[in-house]
Amino acid sequence: MSDVEGIPFDAPLYHGGKDRGSSFLGCQAISLMFRVGHEVNRLLPNGLVPAANPAIAIVGVASYRSSTVGPYLECYSGVQVRDPGGETGYYIPYIYVTTNDAALASGRELLGAPKKLAHITLIREGGLIQGTLERPDGKRLLTLTAQPDQRMSSGSRQMYSARTNFYSVRHLPPINESGKGAVTQLVKWCTDRTLRRDERGEEILFTGPISLTYDSPSIVDPVHNLKVGQALLGIYEEYDAMLEAIDIISQELNQVNS
Repeated sequence: MSDVEGIPFDAPLYHGGKDRGSSFLGCQAISLMFRVGHEVNRLLPNGLVPAANPAIAIVGVASYRSSTVGPYLECYSGVQVRDPGGETGYYIPYIYVTTNDAALASGRELLGAPKKLAHITLIREGGLIQGTLERPDGKRLLTLTAQPDQRMSSGSRQMYSARTNFYSVRHLPPINESGKGAVTQLVKWCTDRTLRRDERGEEILFTGPISLTYDSPSIVDPVHNLKVGQALLGIYEEYDAMLEAIDIISQELNQVNS
Protein backbone atom coordinates (compact mmCIF):
# COMPACT_ATOMS: atom_id res chain seq x y z
CA MET A 1 0.00 0.00 0.00
CA SER A 2 1.20 3.50 -0.77
CA ASP A 3 1.40 6.17 1.95
CA VAL A 4 0.38 8.81 -0.59
CA GLU A 5 -2.99 10.30 0.39
CA GLY A 6 -4.26 11.24 -3.05
CA ILE A 7 -4.60 9.41 -6.34
CA PRO A 8 -3.15 8.56 -8.78
CA PHE A 9 -0.38 7.27 -6.52
CA ASP A 10 2.42 8.48 -8.77
CA ALA A 11 0.94 11.96 -9.39
CA PRO A 12 -1.67 12.95 -6.76
CA LEU A 13 -3.42 16.32 -6.77
CA TYR A 14 -2.36 16.92 -3.18
CA HIS A 15 -0.02 15.56 -0.52
CA GLY A 16 -1.20 15.19 3.05
CA GLY A 17 0.53 16.73 6.04
CA LYS A 18 0.03 13.93 8.54
CA ASP A 19 2.12 15.59 11.24
CA ARG A 20 0.69 19.14 11.14
CA GLY A 21 -2.36 19.16 8.89
CA SER A 22 -2.94 21.76 6.17
CA SER A 23 -1.83 25.41 6.34
CA PHE A 24 -3.66 28.54 5.18
CA LEU A 25 -1.94 31.94 5.14
CA GLY A 26 -3.12 35.50 4.60
CA CYS A 27 -6.82 34.64 4.88
CA GLN A 28 -9.67 37.14 4.78
CA ALA A 29 -13.28 36.22 5.48
CA ILE A 30 -16.72 37.66 6.12
CA SER A 31 -19.53 35.64 7.66
CA LEU A 32 -22.96 35.97 9.19
CA MET A 33 -24.33 33.97 12.10
CA PHE A 34 -28.13 33.85 12.21
CA ARG A 35 -31.10 31.95 13.57
CA VAL A 36 -32.78 29.26 11.50
CA GLY A 37 -35.92 27.18 11.98
CA HIS A 38 -36.57 23.49 12.58
CA GLU A 39 -36.39 22.84 8.84
CA VAL A 40 -32.61 22.48 9.18
CA ASN A 41 -33.09 19.20 11.06
CA ARG A 42 -33.63 17.39 7.78
CA LEU A 43 -30.18 18.50 6.62
CA LEU A 44 -28.39 16.91 9.58
CA PRO A 45 -26.99 13.36 9.49
CA ASN A 46 -27.55 10.84 12.27
CA GLY A 47 -25.44 11.60 15.33
CA LEU A 48 -25.67 15.38 15.16
CA VAL A 49 -28.32 17.61 16.75
CA PRO A 50 -28.72 21.40 16.76
CA ALA A 51 -26.63 22.97 19.50
CA ALA A 52 -29.21 25.69 20.17
CA ASN A 53 -32.96 26.21 20.05
CA PRO A 54 -33.71 27.92 17.71
CA ALA A 55 -30.84 26.55 15.70
CA ILE A 56 -27.93 28.75 14.59
CA ALA A 57 -26.42 28.78 11.10
CA ILE A 58 -23.47 30.50 9.47
CA VAL A 59 -22.71 31.51 5.89
CA GLY A 60 -19.32 32.86 4.91
CA VAL A 61 -17.04 33.75 2.03
CA ALA A 62 -13.28 33.46 2.47
CA SER A 63 -10.16 34.17 0.44
CA TYR A 64 -7.12 31.95 1.06
CA ARG A 65 -4.19 33.79 -0.48
CA SER A 66 -1.82 30.90 0.14
CA SER A 67 -2.33 27.32 1.30
CA THR A 68 -0.82 23.87 1.02
CA VAL A 69 -3.17 23.25 -1.92
CA GLY A 70 -2.69 26.71 -3.46
CA PRO A 71 -4.73 29.94 -3.39
CA TYR A 72 -8.51 29.87 -3.78
CA LEU A 73 -11.81 31.34 -2.60
CA GLU A 74 -14.47 29.46 -0.70
CA CYS A 75 -18.13 29.90 0.20
CA TYR A 76 -19.58 27.74 2.95
CA SER A 77 -22.82 27.18 4.84
CA GLY A 78 -23.00 25.52 8.25
CA VAL A 79 -25.40 24.56 11.03
CA GLN A 80 -24.21 24.74 14.64
CA VAL A 81 -24.48 21.23 16.09
CA ARG A 82 -23.56 19.04 19.03
CA ASP A 83 -21.91 15.66 18.45
CA PRO A 84 -22.36 12.45 20.52
CA GLY A 85 -19.37 13.43 22.67
CA GLY A 86 -20.99 16.71 23.65
CA GLU A 87 -18.68 18.92 21.61
CA THR A 88 -20.07 21.65 19.36
CA GLY A 89 -19.15 22.77 15.88
CA TYR A 90 -20.70 23.27 12.44
CA TYR A 91 -22.10 20.65 10.11
CA ILE A 92 -21.36 21.68 6.52
CA PRO A 93 -24.19 20.88 4.09
CA TYR A 94 -22.91 23.16 1.29
CA ILE A 95 -19.42 24.35 0.39
CA TYR A 96 -17.95 25.74 -2.84
CA VAL A 97 -14.47 26.58 -4.07
CA THR A 98 -13.05 28.40 -7.07
CA THR A 99 -11.16 26.53 -9.78
CA ASN A 100 -8.63 24.71 -7.61
CA ASP A 101 -8.76 20.97 -8.25
CA ALA A 102 -6.55 20.11 -5.27
CA ALA A 103 -8.75 22.06 -2.84
CA LEU A 104 -11.84 20.36 -4.26
CA ALA A 105 -10.45 16.83 -4.25
CA SER A 106 -8.72 16.95 -0.87
CA GLY A 107 -11.80 18.38 0.82
CA ARG A 108 -14.09 15.71 -0.62
CA GLU A 109 -11.75 12.72 -0.39
CA LEU A 110 -10.18 13.33 3.02
CA LEU A 111 -12.97 15.05 4.94
CA GLY A 112 -16.17 14.43 3.03
CA ALA A 113 -16.70 18.17 2.65
CA PRO A 114 -19.23 18.38 -0.24
CA LYS A 115 -17.17 20.84 -2.29
CA LYS A 116 -18.27 21.94 -5.75
CA LEU A 117 -16.58 24.28 -8.20
CA ALA A 118 -18.23 27.69 -8.47
CA HIS A 119 -17.62 31.35 -9.24
CA ILE A 120 -16.87 33.18 -5.98
CA THR A 121 -15.82 36.78 -5.39
CA LEU A 122 -14.72 38.72 -2.33
CA ILE A 123 -14.24 42.41 -3.06
CA ARG A 124 -13.82 45.61 -1.08
CA GLU A 125 -15.28 48.94 -2.15
CA GLY A 126 -14.90 51.80 0.30
CA GLY A 127 -16.05 50.61 3.70
CA LEU A 128 -18.02 47.67 2.28
CA ILE A 129 -16.93 44.09 1.70
CA GLN A 130 -19.03 41.86 -0.54
CA GLY A 131 -18.89 38.15 -1.18
CA THR A 132 -20.84 36.42 -3.94
CA LEU A 133 -21.49 32.86 -5.09
CA GLU A 134 -22.54 31.95 -8.64
CA ARG A 135 -23.02 28.52 -10.20
CA PRO A 136 -22.88 28.50 -13.17
CA ASP A 137 -21.42 31.88 -14.06
CA GLY A 138 -24.20 34.45 -13.97
CA LYS A 139 -26.52 32.38 -11.74
CA ARG A 140 -26.19 34.34 -8.49
CA LEU A 141 -26.98 32.05 -5.58
CA LEU A 142 -26.13 34.39 -2.72
CA THR A 143 -24.68 37.78 -1.83
CA LEU A 144 -23.09 38.62 1.51
CA THR A 145 -22.49 42.33 2.13
CA ALA A 146 -20.70 43.63 5.24
CA GLN A 147 -19.68 46.96 6.70
CA PRO A 148 -17.13 45.95 9.36
CA ASP A 149 -16.75 49.30 11.07
CA GLN A 150 -16.10 48.37 14.71
CA ARG A 151 -13.85 46.02 16.60
CA MET A 152 -15.62 43.07 18.12
CA SER A 153 -16.63 43.63 21.73
CA SER A 154 -15.99 41.13 24.52
CA GLY A 155 -19.72 40.35 24.57
CA SER A 156 -19.89 39.55 20.86
CA ARG A 157 -16.65 37.63 21.09
CA GLN A 158 -18.35 35.03 23.26
CA MET A 159 -20.04 33.81 20.08
CA TYR A 160 -16.74 33.68 18.19
CA SER A 161 -14.17 30.90 18.50
CA ALA A 162 -10.76 30.81 16.82
CA ARG A 163 -10.75 27.01 17.03
CA THR A 164 -13.81 25.52 15.37
CA ASN A 165 -14.96 21.95 14.88
CA PHE A 166 -16.61 20.95 11.61
CA TYR A 167 -18.53 17.87 10.55
CA SER A 168 -19.18 16.40 7.13
CA VAL A 169 -20.34 13.15 5.55
CA ARG A 170 -17.85 11.19 3.49
CA HIS A 171 -19.79 8.86 1.23
CA LEU A 172 -18.42 6.24 -1.15
CA PRO A 173 -21.27 5.05 -3.37
CA PRO A 174 -21.64 1.38 -4.38
CA ILE A 175 -20.01 0.27 -7.62
CA ASN A 176 -23.25 -1.23 -8.98
CA GLU A 177 -26.77 -2.25 -8.03
CA SER A 178 -25.47 -4.96 -5.68
CA GLY A 179 -24.59 -2.23 -3.21
CA LYS A 180 -21.06 -3.55 -2.86
CA GLY A 181 -18.46 -1.04 -1.72
CA ALA A 182 -20.78 1.55 -0.18
CA VAL A 183 -19.36 3.35 2.86
CA THR A 184 -20.82 6.35 4.70
CA GLN A 185 -18.78 8.09 7.40
CA LEU A 186 -19.42 11.06 9.66
CA VAL A 187 -16.08 12.90 9.82
CA LYS A 188 -14.98 15.44 12.42
CA TRP A 189 -12.30 18.02 11.56
CA CYS A 190 -11.27 21.42 12.84
CA THR A 191 -9.59 24.69 11.97
CA ASP A 192 -7.36 26.56 14.40
CA ARG A 193 -7.12 30.21 13.36
CA THR A 194 -4.53 32.72 14.54
CA LEU A 195 -5.82 36.24 14.02
CA ARG A 196 -3.49 38.68 12.28
CA ARG A 197 -2.61 41.92 14.02
CA ASP A 198 -2.51 45.48 12.71
CA GLU A 199 0.33 47.99 13.14
CA ARG A 200 -0.86 48.74 16.67
CA GLY A 201 -0.79 45.07 17.61
CA GLU A 202 -4.57 44.68 17.73
CA GLU A 203 -6.25 41.62 16.29
CA ILE A 204 -8.01 42.08 12.97
CA LEU A 205 -11.46 41.00 14.08
CA PHE A 206 -14.32 43.36 13.28
CA THR A 207 -18.10 43.37 13.24
CA GLY A 208 -20.79 45.64 11.87
CA PRO A 209 -23.92 45.62 9.71
CA ILE A 210 -24.14 42.64 7.37
CA SER A 211 -26.80 41.24 5.06
CA LEU A 212 -27.29 37.90 3.33
CA THR A 213 -29.58 37.50 0.34
CA TYR A 214 -30.36 34.41 -1.71
CA ASP A 215 -30.61 36.10 -5.08
CA SER A 216 -31.70 33.25 -7.33
CA PRO A 217 -32.71 29.93 -5.71
CA SER A 218 -31.56 26.77 -7.46
CA ILE A 219 -32.81 23.22 -6.94
CA VAL A 220 -29.33 22.02 -7.95
CA ASP A 221 -27.56 24.14 -5.33
CA PRO A 222 -30.15 24.76 -2.61
CA VAL A 223 -28.07 26.97 -0.32
CA HIS A 224 -31.31 28.84 0.35
CA ASN A 225 -32.44 25.90 2.52
CA LEU A 226 -30.76 27.73 5.41
CA LYS A 227 -33.43 30.39 5.65
CA VAL A 228 -32.16 33.62 7.17
CA GLY A 229 -33.84 34.46 10.45
CA GLN A 230 -32.63 36.80 13.17
CA ALA A 231 -29.10 38.08 12.47
CA LEU A 232 -26.81 37.40 15.43
CA LEU A 233 -23.30 38.44 14.45
CA GLY A 234 -21.46 39.73 11.41
CA ILE A 235 -17.75 38.92 11.31
CA TYR A 236 -14.77 40.20 9.37
CA GLU A 237 -11.46 38.52 10.18
CA GLU A 238 -7.92 38.19 8.86
CA TYR A 239 -5.96 35.17 9.98
CA ASP A 240 -3.62 32.26 9.35
CA ALA A 241 -4.99 28.79 10.01
CA MET A 242 -4.27 25.10 10.39
CA LEU A 243 -6.79 22.46 9.32
CA GLU A 244 -6.71 19.01 10.88
CA ALA A 245 -8.82 15.86 10.52
CA ILE A 246 -9.88 14.69 13.99
CA ASP A 247 -11.87 11.45 13.83
CA ILE A 248 -14.52 9.31 12.19
CA ILE A 249 -17.50 9.61 14.51
CA SER A 250 -19.59 6.91 12.87
CA GLN A 251 -19.42 4.58 9.91
CA GLU A 252 -21.96 2.57 7.97
CA LEU A 253 -20.67 -0.25 5.78
CA ASN A 254 -22.73 -2.05 3.18
CA GLN A 255 -23.04 -5.70 4.06
CA VAL A 256 -22.93 -8.08 1.08
CA ASN A 257 -23.61 -11.76 1.50
CA SER A 258 -20.90 -13.94 -0.02
